Amino acid sequence: MSEGFEGPGDVASTVLPAVVVRVTALADRLGVPHAEVFDTRRLSVASGVTEPVVKALLSGRPAGEPDVQARFLQRLDLLRRTRLKPNGRKYTQQEIADGAGMSRQQAGALINGDRRPTMEHCDAIQRFFRVHAGFLTAEDPEALAGTLQRTEQELLQKLADRERQAAAAAVDPLERLLQDHGVRGIAWRAAQLPTDQHRDKVAEWLDMLLESVKRPES
Repeated sequence: MSEGFEGPGDVASTVLPAVVVRVTALADRLGVPHAEVFDTRRLSVASGVTEPVVKALLSGRPAGEPDVQARFLQRLDLLRRTRLKPNGRKYTQQEIADGAGMSRQQAGALINGDRRPTMEHCDAIQRFFRVHAGFLTAEDPEALAGTLQRTEQELLQKLADRERQAAAAAVDPLERLLQDHGVRGIAWRAAQLPTDQHRDKVAEWLDMLLESVKRPES
């Protein structure tokens, strides 16, 4: 395995502002508070970027850790503090080593900063903690942009769901009845009624419904 790895480029420094604008517009359209979608604590945990840097980047100020190894150590420390075992405790070095398929000595050297990580190390640790690819390696603007893009997808899904619900609510009562039961279904249900008087009531109700939803002739 080759020692070290190349950090990603700074393309996300131009992508991030555009993502912030789109997420802001979606939040406004859905009535979601900005404090919710831009919650710096949540974004920090999801992206691996420290909260002060998240605040700076959202404000349009350059920030972040340019040193690859320092960034790796900061992200790994965040993983160990926020991705805990079911009992609420941190994973030990031995548990990380076992889960990532490396020796305890290797894991300890990486965690303590005594050894530079390779891409293979990063991939194995990311799989162990079940975080997305690049969590330990992406530059801060890229990491934050990726997290906000996932937020954007969630908001788009909410918007699509709301529009579907609005479209369903716009269907008139008769069409809804026919969609839900169909002509045969309505006739079958009416046939189950015990007397002609009951069936006459159904016919009367349908006549009233037809009258109430009758569209003007074109």
